[in-house]
Amino acid sequence: MPDRSTSGAGVMSGPPSGTPAAADRSPALNLPRVLGHHSLREQVSHALRAALIAGELRPGVVYSAPVLAAGFGVSATPVREAMLDLAKEGLVEVVRNKGFRVTELSEADLDQFTEIRALIEVPVVTGLARTAAIEDLKALRPAAEAIVTAAKARDLIAYVEADQAFHLGLLGLSGNPHLVAVVSDLRNRSRLYGLPSLADAGALAASAEEHVQLVDALVARDAAAVEELMRTHLTHVRSLWAGRD
Repeated sequence: MPDRSTSGAGVMSGPPSGTPAAADRSPALNLPRVLGHHSLREQVSHALRAALIAGELRPGVVYSAPVLAAGFGVSATPVREAMLDLAKEGLVEVVRNKGFRVTELSEADLDQFTEIRALIEVPVVTGLARTAAIEDLKALRPAAEAIVTAAKARDLIAYVEADQAFHLGLLGLSGNPHLVAVVSDLRNRSRLYGLPSLADAGALAASAEEHVQLVDALVARDAAAVEELMRTHLTHVRSLWAGRD
């Protein structure tokens, strides 16, 4: 299994014996572990999403299924199946006889995704400060603290996974699973290419602390503070995490 650290050391030095050579010259990848009780295809799909969001898989680079499979420690078949699922969502595109290329995002794409998220998440989360049960809000604190822990450790994959769990768990308190699905899709599509540079600059931990502050404001029933924190947080998603100031 690959090392989850983000020190820059690659998890693959080349395809193992008997594995077809990569169709690309892609950089070494720090891929998340493929674990769980779901089907192998679902596990690989989840791991690929995490790598996409964290920027481990970069736009413009062609990744072959055999090389990705070697990094995950699985066969190439579930990787191809998972990548085809991502292609249907517009996250990657098929490069015939070579592999898959991560879809490029424009400035307009990122602005539009952030605008939609703000229209949905700011009023919904602000409303939860008034309507959600206090115990449900307090139960979000471990997830918020996990984001901070991952940020301090510069474990970007763990950071993304904890961040996803926190935000979707928070929105889940609205009781609207369709809303959660829409925001999950927007988060996946926008991806967080700037996380490594943010971590290098020492700013990732400060951004992570916003999640704990948000829980505190929610538990205090401070709707005005919640609204301000959500707007600030989404601004950071666009200007910092996307790496496109």
